[in-house]
Amino acid sequence: MAITSAICNTFKTEILTGVHNFTASSGNTFNLALYTSSATLNKSTTAYTSSNEVANGNGYTTKGNALTSVTPVLSTDTAVCDFSPNISWTSASFTARGCLIFN
Repeated sequence: MAITSAICNTFKTEILTGVHNFTASSGNTFNLALYTSSATLNKSTTAYTSSNEVANGNGYTTKGNALTSVTPVLSTDTAVCDFSPNISWTSASFTARGCLIFN
């Protein structure tokens, strides 16, 4: 099992077919879930899974935290979608080795 940093292949095609809306005021809700080192996350990941997600409790809730979208902008020649503010688990006592942002 391994976690690799990647943009999921399904996401790439879903962007082009309008599945995801990042607009701040009217867009979709995105979450960031945390995973243990036993998780398998890579470019072939197609959807959120609870398999090997950090255990519920100790300051963490299943499916992680919601991200607040900021309407995408163009930075030089790159489209950028930032989430604000940065999320944190301030009262947490767990170990995470990877994450997944999902709609």
